[in-house]
Amino acid sequence: MANRKATREISIGDRVIGGGHPILIQSMCNTRTEDVRGTVEQIGRLEQAGCEIIRVAVPTAEAAAAIRTIKKQIHIPLVADIHFDYRLAIASIENGADKIRINPGNIGSRARIQEVVDAAKAHGIPIRVGVNSGSLEKGILEKYHGVTAEGLVESALDKVHLIEDMGYDRLVISIKSSDVLMCVRAHELISDRMDYPLHVGITEAGTVQRGMVKSSVGLGIILHEGIGDTIRVSLTGEPVEEVRCAKQILKTLGLRRGGVEVVSCPTCGRTQIDLIGLAERVEALVERFSDLDLKVAVMGCVVNGPGEAKEADFGVAGGKGVGLLIRKGEVVATLPEEALLPALEQELLRRREESKERK
Repeated sequence: MANRKATREISIGDRVIGGGHPILIQSMCNTRTEDVRGTVEQIGRLEQAGCEIIRVAVPTAEAAAAIRTIKKQIHIPLVADIHFDYRLAIASIENGADKIRINPGNIGSRARIQEVVDAAKAHGIPIRVGVNSGSLEKGILEKYHGVTAEGLVESALDKVHLIEDMGYDRLVISIKSSDVLMCVRAHELISDRMDYPLHVGITEAGTVQRGMVKSSVGLGIILHEGIGDTIRVSLTGEPVEEVRCAKQILKTLGLRRGGVEVVSCPTCGRTQIDLIGLAERVEALVERFSDLDLKVAVMGCVVNGPGEAKEADFGVAGGKGVGLLIRKGEVVATLPEEALLPALEQELLRRREESKERK
């Protein structure tokens, strides 16, 4: 993996991105922001899943006002997402947003953009400048004969220079496309031309299954090239799934440690246990052990299970009505099928206690 591209440090609430700090996971609520109770409840679930920055839509004055109350009940930085109305950006800032996301191209006149920039400067919060493939200006579309990576980068840099000319440089940049390879190319181009932190994602990636595949491919390439300071997996579905996928992408690339990694074998003709159900139950179980950093293997048969699980901290391997409990490649118990999961849970609890004692 390439070394991470050097970017400047930017504070978002009590978190810091850029400058070599860990890549943070972001998601966006799909609740109406005016619904404070529902929004806070969803943010709580996202926090528990591992979300580190949350964005909310601000289409109304009521939504901007709700930010003040929401902020008092959550524990991660909040980003206000603004389109079209510069007054909503200013109100969001005044109500405590930790960052605002705008596309200067749809905010209006230079004077209105200046008012937003002045408010952000007065409150010391960063501005995320966002450009999507669906929002490129007519002139750029004509210049590049449609949507291209080069056009996305030019549009973004034009907006960055506009805000810099207004005397502000606490910026985070995002350039997104639903075309995976175009998005990759755009990130490669822009990362060579400026040092602002980049928020990376594949926009409009699709429903959970398709979106996870597109995001994993695109973000895997971008992050592997050392590009990116915050990440969002954009899915048409439950936002918690965005966070879970983002965590797995980062862990797979070696950009994040911690939590229990589950590996499981594909089913085959030797399988005599409900391997799919067992693997799913193991994944649900280990979510309670995010404080541990280890690997659990779920194997479908007792023929190859111990050997295949030898690189894992713990493993279970199914047989006909029975299964093996494995610790560091060694079989430590033969148990009825229904006893495998409780036994694995006890092993994880024991490891947690040992970890506490070592601290």
